[in-house]
Amino acid sequence: MKQHWLLRPSTIRFLWIISVVILTLTVLAGVFVDRHGYFGLDGSFAFNAWYGFATCIGMILLAKALGLLLKRRDSWYDSN
Repeated sequence: MKQHWLLRPSTIRFLWIISVVILTLTVLAGVFVDRHGYFGLDGSFAFNAWYGFATCIGMILLAKALGLLLKRRDSWYDSN
């Protein structure tokens, strides 16, 4: 049986490369744009990129903490 095209290692590598190239070009395009920040910090170079990355890390850490707080024993539904 033929493997789906999204599961092939060559396709995954190609998609990573394309994603990195697009993200790099997007960040470098900020050099040519005159930024007007409303809060001071949001006018810095590549603000959207590093703020989005930091927010993503924060959401992952919050989800991990919530998982520890809300998790149940493996036998939670077996107790009768």
